[in-house]
Amino acid sequence: MLKNMIQFIFPFSQILTMRHLSLKGALQDSQLEVIENGAILIENDTIIEVDSFINLLPKAQQLKATFVVIDEKMVLTAGLIDAHTHICYAGSRAGDFSKRLGGKTYLEIAREGGGILYSVEKTRQASENELKESLIKRANRHFEEGVTTCEVKSGYGLNVNDELKMLRAIQKANQITAIDLISTCLAAHTIPKEFLGRANDYLTMLSQELLPQIKKEKLSNRIDIFVEDTAFNVVEAKKYIQFAKELGFEITVHADQFHPEASILAVEMKALSADHLEASTEKEIKIIANSDTVATILPGACLGLGIQMPPARQLLDAGACLAIATDWNPGSAPMGNLLTQTSIVGTYQKLSIAELWAGITFRAAKALNINNIGKIDKNYKADLLAFPTDDYREILYAQGKLKPTMIWKNGTLLYNS
Repeated sequence: MLKNMIQFIFPFSQILTMRHLSLKGALQDSQLEVIENGAILIENDTIIEVDSFINLLPKAQQLKATFVVIDEKMVLTAGLIDAHTHICYAGSRAGDFSKRLGGKTYLEIAREGGGILYSVEKTRQASENELKESLIKRANRHFEEGVTTCEVKSGYGLNVNDELKMLRAIQKANQITAIDLISTCLAAHTIPKEFLGRANDYLTMLSQELLPQIKKEKLSNRIDIFVEDTAFNVVEAKKYIQFAKELGFEITVHADQFHPEASILAVEMKALSADHLEASTEKEIKIIANSDTVATILPGACLGLGIQMPPARQLLDAGACLAIATDWNPGSAPMGNLLTQTSIVGTYQKLSIAELWAGITFRAAKALNINNIGKIDKNYKADLLAFPTDDYREILYAQGKLKPTMIWKNGTLLYNS
């Protein structure tokens, strides 16, 4: 984009700004700011102002902005943010799906050598370039469905070389894709076969050999750990998290997917987010709600595993900051459609449209510790979606079938179907 280029883009039937909404707690649709016949001023990659066309026109003329006319009914929203994915991997877990349909549980399949360890085997066999290319394809699909920022975890390498391979693939893919990819080291995804029965030894090896190298190469600033029966217990996880924090890593935790209490550890360690929470009880809900840790729910995993949805309604009513993410992965959540999952969890948990949109925009940004995306407001990045409708409610009503036909990333129109 040319230096100091100013664009005046108009008219939009509606602009859903997400301004003036709280980071925590329940939201009502009446709190949403919806600008009718709206317009937006963008300078380079940043929003200058958003208002009605009639109010913003004089300023656009004064700034000698380039006029960009939208010639059909469109609703403008902020770009979507998917704060939890595993889209860097190799191989398929269709076999796991078949076994689950036959009655086996996720944990049973994992204990038999399926699940994560099967993906580890296939990912170790793949080259860095193969991982990069498959990641780019998935990221591009996500972008075309409106996701402009996406977290991507490692965690299918489970040794120093293959974890580094994954993180390098994510970094290189990020240099090519339009979407912003935020890498997270999830080397503590489960215990690899080489360390069975020696969880502490494995985490010590990660702490001493992997994490310092990640810092040296600047491959990620985030670590995650899966606290569960088939992975790591609370005591083991706490020691690992403490070491990672001393190195300067931000923290997120796979918590309460099948058993409660790990979210309490996440809050104690001041993690940015506690993710999953299907098994969270009233005790965990209260503790999360009284903290700054984001409750990130993953409805795609519930759909894939046939388990109960996380207690989103209770979390919001208790005062939590709730984000919604896809958990897109080869095993439990292969769908990866954020709008579809958001609509479905809203239906089952009776969330308002305001709560759902907050969960996939600015509240998801908080889970990634990014403070200038997720709203259409002054000084926010111009990551924007235009949907072919004149009513913002149609987007989630369509359960993922209504897709954006125009996508701006950093103020540049990169997709126009």
